[in-house]
Amino acid sequence: MKFVSTRNDENIVSFSDALLNCMPADGGLYVPYECEDLRNWILYADEKTSFANLAGTLTSALINKEFSPIICEAIATRAFYFEPVIRQLDTNLFIMELYHGPTGTFKDFGVSYLSAALETVLQMNGEKSILLDATTGELGACMAQALQGKKLVKSVLLAPKGKFRGMDESCFIWNGGNVYPIEVDGTEQDCHNLIRKVFNNQELVKKYHLTVANTANIGRLLPQAFFYTFAFSRIKKHVCGDIFYALPVGNYGNLVSGLYSWKLALPVNGFIVPVSGNLCFDAEGRVMVMDSFVPLQERLRADPADPSNLERMEHIFKANSLLLRSFVYPSNVSANATVEACKELFTKYHVYADQETCMAYAAAKLRKDVFDDDGAVVLVARNDPSADESFIQQCIGEVPEREESVIKAFKPVHPGKPAISPDDSDILISVLNSLNLLRIF
Repeated sequence: MKFVSTRNDENIVSFSDALLNCMPADGGLYVPYECEDLRNWILYADEKTSFANLAGTLTSALINKEFSPIICEAIATRAFYFEPVIRQLDTNLFIMELYHGPTGTFKDFGVSYLSAALETVLQMNGEKSILLDATTGELGACMAQALQGKKLVKSVLLAPKGKFRGMDESCFIWNGGNVYPIEVDGTEQDCHNLIRKVFNNQELVKKYHLTVANTANIGRLLPQAFFYTFAFSRIKKHVCGDIFYALPVGNYGNLVSGLYSWKLALPVNGFIVPVSGNLCFDAEGRVMVMDSFVPLQERLRADPADPSNLERMEHIFKANSLLLRSFVYPSNVSANATVEACKELFTKYHVYADQETCMAYAAAKLRKDVFDDDGAVVLVARNDPSADESFIQQCIGEVPEREESVIKAFKPVHPGKPAISPDDSDILISVLNSLNLLRIF
């Protein structure tokens, strides 16, 4: 599989190039250039197929012209010692729990796969790379876990002062680990601005071989497409009709990866999502992407610090915009409907659900017009519900017990170095330069 920029049909690159140079010079985002028909691979998988095995098989099918099946299997095996949990709640209702990784968030899957793929590519090419990202939450914990034992890829993470969590001090570069945390005496937006400033300098990007671990990098987004194939392997014997996925919006990464699954021939009939600022519906109830009214050439460059995947979704449907209305079904979910959804999930199924998951469930209940009695809904739960204790407490009067891994992921950590000024990009560049020295890798 090759990858192409959303803003230049002639900018076609390999999987390796899309990983290592994830921000196209034309300002777009990389997307699959062509989509293979993986129907035979998908239909072959069943409830005995592990997530790692499925991911390795699909990776091999997608990029077999670049990597051997053995390498593809190795990437998946190294990445996935954990997998999603699919549970049947009712005759036609299932839940896909994506929070059973090491830090209790769906991001564990994408970050783990990306780091394993990067390490493999760098080893083959005799290179090294630095991931430059900002976090105010779980990304730091994910990075610390995923980069353990890696030799050729390091992470520089920016966060507002006092916001780092979920990392043991042994993860820090100066203690022999792979993460260099930098506190910024400012806001999350200040952290993003520092990253944008560095990525706007192509000389620096090339010098330090910079890439990102968020979904601007297709290597972080692509493995999320495996979620839907895995769910299908678990539910296909229990479903007679259409299959819909109800999921939170976030930065649209899970929605786009689900659409990639559909393009790879996964049997799926649609995706139900709560309305958001950029993804809504018109007066006739048809889905509408607000950004589509702005021509590509008039938009800002894709953001390496805080990406949105809507441009990728536009690219999927650009040849036939009417198809968008046949696969994406937004629903206007009120705060009250969200609370009622939380109560219903608990009372009917004893499921603790965070606010995002409850919004997705409420959206599915409101869009019963799109599926018949035999149709099944798979509710996508992205994060451990205990991470949203206050919302759940407010709704049902009790909270779920926290797993030890989640407790650890929320433990504050202090790097022990002075915070930098929001305007001091020179210190950030000096850190990148120090990591670029061979003795650090």
